[in-house]
Amino acid sequence: MSGEQRELVLRFLAEPTDVNYGGKVHGGVVMKWIDQAGYAAAVGWSGRYSVTVAVGGIRFVAPIRTSDLVTVRTKLVYTGTSSMHFSVDVTARDPGLEGSESTHERLCTHCVIVFVALDGVEGSPTAVPAWTPQTEEDRRLATYATKVMELSKGIEQTIKRYREAGA
Repeated sequence: MSGEQRELVLRFLAEPTDVNYGGKVHGGVVMKWIDQAGYAAAVGWSGRYSVTVAVGGIRFVAPIRTSDLVTVRTKLVYTGTSSMHFSVDVTARDPGLEGSESTHERLCTHCVIVFVALDGVEGSPTAVPAWTPQTEEDRRLATYATKVMELSKGIEQTIKRYREAGA
């Protein structure tokens, strides 16, 4: 069934143990949810054990509160030989509010997460099914994902130069 599951949605309930002293969910908890959803999506696409290799462009734009219903949506937006890039949106809403889900749902976090499929738990990278953009939106998201990761690599190179200069 690999190469068929392009999108995945996971839902979590923000619990009291997930929040900081200000009553908002810790960024680390949100990052854990992103990684869990990304892993499930990567395995769903590749049919293989996969590992996180990068998270780029992560932005926390709105807080998540205790008892919010949190939705993590992943969408495959680019494949390399063994890598899979997923656009991830994290939204939240108060499940006690009446009305449609989309009316009260708010974007809280967004990022691109990259996984590499392995041929075993301690294995080597292995090929994943290729994905080709079909629509203009797909092409826009693929370009966006590659640009976010290029920016992340640029930051890594800057940090490396900074460290080398200080050594």
